Parts: sequence; structure tokens; C-alpha cells
Amino acid sequence: MGEQNKEMSFLDHLEELRWHLVRSTVCILVFTIVLFVYQKEVYNQFLLAHLNPEFSTYKWFCEAFTKIGIDSSFCNLSFSSKLQSLAPTNQLMNAVWSSFILGAILSFPYIIWEMMKFIMPGLTPKERQKSRGFIIISTLLLIIGLLFSYYVIAPMSVYFFYNYQITDVIVNNFQFDSYIGLITNTLLGVSIVFELPLVVYFLTKLGLITPEFLKKYRKHSLVLVLIVAAVITPPDVASQIIVAIPILILYEISIVVSKVIVKKQKKQEL
Repeated sequence: MGEQNKEMSFLDHLEELRWHLVRSTVCILVFTIVLFVYQKEVYNQFLLAHLNPEFSTYKWFCEAFTKIGIDSSFCNLSFSSKLQSLAPTNQLMNAVWSSFILGAILSFPYIIWEMMKFIMPGLTPKERQKSRGFIIISTLLLIIGLLFSYYVIAPMSVYFFYNYQITDVIVNNFQFDSYIGLITNTLLGVSIVFELPLVVYFLTKLGLITPEFLKKYRKHSLVLVLIVAAVITPPDVASQIIVAIPILILYEISIVVSKVIVKKQKKQEL
């Protein structure tokens, strides 16, 4: 009888998890539909904004270089105003996929909240209070990651690829889905990378990693960070350094987070 109750309890637990996942999925779909309905505004004002020479990042770089007496091509930018669509379904499928990715990014705080609601019954009163801070921190890291990718990495990538040319015989005439993919993948990838301290928090809580482990493999992580930076940025040293620095800072913060968790766990054992 007790075994049956335990089994029912487990099934109830799975049912509860299912509803958390369903609500999270519905949230993503709602954002996706709204973004798809306003696709023209999303593309013109957001996804294609980096093709405007007056974009704030280009102006900032122009002013910064001018102040230190360096002539910069950021001051006289020009981009091709047209992107190619080479298949009948390209625009529709790209609009759907881009809306979904942006919808998932915007839904992230709600998804985290649903996850915490599922976990909360198994937490102590103290841990429940701290869970609110967890939601705030995860959302803050997401926003910082989005801003960094949108105002630093994306414009630098667009600037580099539009100006890179092997020879005058080859003309840059980009497909629009490749261009949009560059922007959305950058936003998604960097946002995930900026959640590193939270990933380390959970892995430390589960006992899968320790501060000593993170310190031991610091040099290896540096190489990995540079590889990640090379993947999500244009292939020039300046861009990779600009991206690598905040990721390395996040790694050091993750070590501190791991230390704090381990100390607390040791105190609880005593």
C-alpha cells in the first residue's frame, strides 16, 4: 500500500513538472506569435538595425577614435541596403524561426520562475527566500548578455563581414537568412554564456564541480573562452579580446560563487 502511495506521489510529481513545462512552452509560443505578428517592426527596428550607419555603437566608436586622434572607418560607414532571399519559403520560415528564438529569450525569466516553483516545495524557508534573488540575478545576467551582444558583438560582426573582401572581383551580396541567423545566434549564444555563474552554482550544489576544479582548469578554460570568442565574433583579435574579457570575468565570479556554496555546505555538515 505504502509503495502504491509512493508511486502515486511520484506520478503526481511528474504531472506537476509536465504542467510547468506546458506553461513555459505556452509563454514561448505567446511571445513567438506576438513577434511574428509584428515581424516588420521587429526586423526593421531590431534585427536589421545594425545596417544603419547611424547605429549608436558605430557613432560611439567614431567619436571615441576621433577623440584620441585616430581616423576610423566607423565615421563613414555604408552598408548595402538590400539582402537576398533565394527561395520562395525563405522569408516565411526565417520570420517563424527568428520569432521563436527571440520568444524563447524573452520567456527565459518566466521559465526560470516556473522551474523555481517546481523546486520550491523541496527547499527550506531560507532557500525559498533566496530563490527570488536567483530569479532576479538570472534575469539581470540575461539582460546584460543581450545588451552586450546587441550593442557590441553584433555591430562589430556586421562591420567586419561587410568590410572584409579578398579581392575587388568578389562582391559581398549576402543572403538575408544568413544575416538574420548571425544576429539571432549571437543574441542567443552570448545570453547563454552570461548565465555561467548560475550554471556553476547548480553544478556546485550537486557536487559535480568544486572551486579547486575551476582553479585547476583555469588555463584550459582560457583557451576554451578564446575558442568560444572566435566562434561568436569576427576573426580579428580586437573583437575576440572584447568578447573574451567579460567571459573571463564571469569565470572568476563563478569561482567565487562555487567557494561560497562549498563553505555553506561545510558549515551545514558541522
